[in-house]
Amino acid sequence: MSVRQVLSAPDIERTLRRIGHEIVEATPEVSSLVLLGIPTRGAVLSQRLAEVIADITGEMIAAGTLDVTLYRDDLAGAGHRAPSPTEIPEAGIDDRVVVLVDDVLFSGRTIRAALDGLTALGRPRAVKLAVLVDRGHRELPIRADHVGKNLPSSLAERVGVRLVEVDGVDEVVVEA
Repeated sequence: MSVRQVLSAPDIERTLRRIGHEIVEATPEVSSLVLLGIPTRGAVLSQRLAEVIADITGEMIAAGTLDVTLYRDDLAGAGHRAPSPTEIPEAGIDDRVVVLVDDVLFSGRTIRAALDGLTALGRPRAVKLAVLVDRGHRELPIRADHVGKNLPSSLAERVGVRLVEVDGVDEVVVEA
């Protein structure tokens, strides 16, 4: 198996800073923002983005997690992780601009499940999507509003996002 690094730790840091600036430009009223990361790595990225946005604006951003495991349409398949808690900021999501944050956008099924999960939690003013990597191969009509890196890939390849908080290293790799 060959492994090729496509983003290093400094690349990820720079990419998150750019995405943070894009989010602030798209939603100047940052007090209305809520970042919801999809566990596991999306939750880590949403915390990092909240820190980046706070650094840019001087205002703390509400951040939480949205576990989508029970909303997936492929629960019968093997290989899913155990559900983790959904943590919504105290002010909730009603009439807020929710930015879903995930590590890799692939088929779109995880984001579809996240949209289903959001409807159980409240009614946001708008829902946006920020991803570190968009690798293509969509099965559903879902598009990210903020993309760190577009990474066309073959179905035979695996895109791996590794983050210090989970994996001990920051990098994005393609495994063939």
